[in-house]
Amino acid sequence: MKACGITDVGLQRHENQDSFAVERGVADGQLIAVVCDGMGGERYGQVASSLAVHAFLEALRTVLCTEMNAEQLREALSFCVSKANTAVYSHALAHEECHGMGTTLVAAVTDGSGVMVCNVGDSRAYRIGGGKIERVTRDHSVVEGLVESGNITAEQARTHPNRNLITRALGPEEQLECDVYEVALGAGESLLLCSDGLVVTVTDDEMCEAVTNADTPAESLERLLALSKQRGAPDNVTAVLLYNE
Repeated sequence: MKACGITDVGLQRHENQDSFAVERGVADGQLIAVVCDGMGGERYGQVASSLAVHAFLEALRTVLCTEMNAEQLREALSFCVSKANTAVYSHALAHEECHGMGTTLVAAVTDGSGVMVCNVGDSRAYRIGGGKIERVTRDHSVVEGLVESGNITAEQARTHPNRNLITRALGPEEQLECDVYEVALGAGESLLLCSDGLVVTVTDDEMCEAVTNADTPAESLERLLALSKQRGAPDNVTAVLLYNE
C-alpha cells in the first residue's frame, strides 16, 4: 500500500486552514493518513487543524502495535480522535483568541488489504475501484441530515445555503465521538481522503474518473485540484490517495 497527498489554498481564501499527513505505521505495509479542515477564523482554523493532526498521530504512535485485530484498531482510532479533540479543546481554553476554533478529521490506517477509517465532520473518505466510487463516511452536517430525511437530494446538498454547517467537530466540546468504518481494498483499488473544498467543486463521478484514468496517483490528485480551480476553488482543497498496487 502506498499514498500521496496534495493541499492548496484555493482561489478565494488567504490562508490554507487544511492540514494533512501520511506516515508509515509499525507493521509491514501499514500506512497512516489523516486530513483535517480547520475552522474558527483566519489563522485559528489552521492552528486547530495542525494541532489535531499532530495530536492524532502522536497518540496513534503510542497505541499501534504489529498485531491488532479489527476491534482493537477501531478502539485505537476512537481513542486517538479523542486525544486530538482534547488537544484542540484545551488550546482554545488556554488562548482566548482561539475560542470557538475547531476542525474536521478523516483518517485511515491500512494493514495489507484492510483499512480502518474514522471521521468527524464533513471531510470524507471514498473507496474507488473497478470504475466505481463509493462514499465510505457519513458527514456530520446539517445538509446530510436533510438528505437522509428526504427533504433534499444529494445534488441539492452540494449548493444548499447551509452546506457548511457541521454538527460535529474536534475542539468545540470537551467530549467527542467519531464514526469508524472497516474497508476492504482489493488490488488496484484506492481510498481517497479529502476536505470539503474538493467535494463542493468536484462530483463523485469526476473523482472516480480522475483516479481511474490518470497515469499515476499523483497525477490523479493534480487533475482533481485543477478541476476544483476551474470551478473557482472557493475553499482550501486537500486530498490524500491511498492505493493498493
